[in-house]
Amino acid sequence: MSRIRAAVLGSPIEHSLSPVLHRAAYQELGLDDRSYDRFEIDEAALPGFIAGLGPEWAGLSLTMPLKRAVIPLLDGISDTAASVETVNTVVFTEDGRKLGDNTDVPGLLAALSERGVEKVESAAVLGAGATASSALAALARICSGQVTAYVRSADRAAEMREWGERLGVDVRTADWSRAAEALSAPLVIATTPAGATDGLAGAVPAAPGTLFDVLYDPWPTPLAAAWTQRGGNLLGGLDLLVHQAVLQVELMTGRTPGPLAAMRAAGEAALRARH
Repeated sequence: MSRIRAAVLGSPIEHSLSPVLHRAAYQELGLDDRSYDRFEIDEAALPGFIAGLGPEWAGLSLTMPLKRAVIPLLDGISDTAASVETVNTVVFTEDGRKLGDNTDVPGLLAALSERGVEKVESAAVLGAGATASSALAALARICSGQVTAYVRSADRAAEMREWGERLGVDVRTADWSRAAEALSAPLVIATTPAGATDGLAGAVPAAPGTLFDVLYDPWPTPLAAAWTQRGGNLLGGLDLLVHQAVLQVELMTGRTPGPLAAMRAAGEAALRARH
């Protein structure tokens, strides 16, 4: 029997945990005819790679810098993907179409729900990249009040306000020099690169709310560690990765993995093996 293929694409890609998570889901579901790989692909190589895929391919996961570059190559994208102009999942249909979706937004919501966060009156976002726009899309569904985005430049601030207008979120912006103020919000979503929030660890309040730090390696970050020490509710990048991967598995296989413990344990083991 020929194998049904899927893979994650990006550059750099060696660090990706997607193969570990998807393979764990396949094993749990008994999908022995499925394979999941990784390929180092940049924006220039993406059109040729996709054009060369055969009928054995079921789908692709996409990481940076491909999440927006892939959109012109597709036959259609979901409303969620369109709302943030970001595709992290491509599904190949039986009739040959290539359809894009975004599982980061519902993955964020599912991870927060799992930890009891379903509604907040206000929130803060640290950073202004692609993940920040997905965070705003998620907050559009659960935040009833204002979202403050802490950014490093006027251009980034303008971008976040524009995303807020598009997504129906009341966004105000503040300079990164005031980022410590964010930590008093009931929900803080940190979307910044490794090291960017380390200087905030000493500013965690005595009774913090929920921090969702989308990093997973290194983990915990100094901010995440300080948050836990203060008794706050903490989510990390692995929570997001697992929840968005579950949704990708559903889209690519038509099957829903059971409890997430097997996927999460596989991810944790892979991270431990790196250190």
